[in-house]
Amino acid sequence: MIPQTANTITSVPLLDLQAQYASIEADIRTAFETVLSEKQFIMGPQIEVLEKAAATYCQTRYALGVSSGTDALVLALMAMEIGAGDEVIISPFTFFATAGAIARVGARPVFVDIDPDTFNMDTSKIVAAITPKTKAIMPVHLFGQMADMGTIMVIAKEYGLYVIEDAAQSLGSEYTTKDGKTHRAGSMGDVGCFSFFPSKNLGCLGDGGLVSTNDTALYEKMHIMRVHGSKPRYYHHVVGGNFRLDTLQAAFLLVKLPLLEQQHQDRITNAAYYNHHLKEISQIQKPVIKTAGRMIYNQYTLIAENRDALQKALNEANVGNAIYYPVPLHLQECFAYLGHKVGDFHVAEKRVADVLSIPIYSELRETQMDYVICAIRQFYTDQS
Repeated sequence: MIPQTANTITSVPLLDLQAQYASIEADIRTAFETVLSEKQFIMGPQIEVLEKAAATYCQTRYALGVSSGTDALVLALMAMEIGAGDEVIISPFTFFATAGAIARVGARPVFVDIDPDTFNMDTSKIVAAITPKTKAIMPVHLFGQMADMGTIMVIAKEYGLYVIEDAAQSLGSEYTTKDGKTHRAGSMGDVGCFSFFPSKNLGCLGDGGLVSTNDTALYEKMHIMRVHGSKPRYYHHVVGGNFRLDTLQAAFLLVKLPLLEQQHQDRITNAAYYNHHLKEISQIQKPVIKTAGRMIYNQYTLIAENRDALQKALNEANVGNAIYYPVPLHLQECFAYLGHKVGDFHVAEKRVADVLSIPIYSELRETQMDYVICAIRQFYTDQS
């Protein structure tokens, strides 16, 4: 059923890349033409320019462009020599790459349940999951809100663990510590890992990613491992991989990076609009921000009663939406060898059944949000 609104909107996509690129297409073409004329398609000069700009943005000493957010995680784990027999603590409520990267290096993902409101790792459960085999904690800054990094860093220091921030959805998110200092995502742990997948606040033309760090030794090691562990070329002291970011992607991202803060602010403004106009719908819970700092709303995720029926109604009204994520990691078939069962992480299992993300992209207009709001309101009115 098409919701009855005062405007002429009849559909709203979950993400509108056409609108995002409309004003920068000429600049993108110019950037591409420069790369084409220089013919340095692998590790061209734009890579280093982007890395320096990204490090400044992340408030870290170093940043390295890599081939994807997934490869950022793999590279960090390899640089820390985490592998067979080691354990890494993560959340079961995240994209597959978080656990997949750990399994790929031969280590074992160890899950702790999530906070029911923020969806981030429940830090009160971390210590109980630590064993003599634990080598790292990998908190996920889900949907654009940083995990409770203050608590995580205290635990990591006490137990001598690495911290790898899976910040794939959170470039520019911030966390304020008790001393009042604000930290950007990727600047508190040993390594921050980011994705430039097209749907991210800073997205590229396909796959791309970034690692950030303040640790000189880790930076130098990841720098070498990014190109098969060679330094100089053809001389390999460690085994790395082909984790390079393409020059074209770097050129593209250099056009978009200066616009990122406005992207964040527009999403925050849109979230505030939703928060105000959805507050009277008792059957949904709006995003909850528990840590001081800044959430950048890579997703705007509701906890919704009768979620599947609501999704069906939104689909019928041509409102873009998505379920992040329908199956918790501990119940994925490929991780059956870990021996988990239904009920092991009950909060994550409950959330996969009632979360639903709606459009939040920066170019979203109020008339479009009104249409989304009306569709949600109409569904619950019809249910009552």
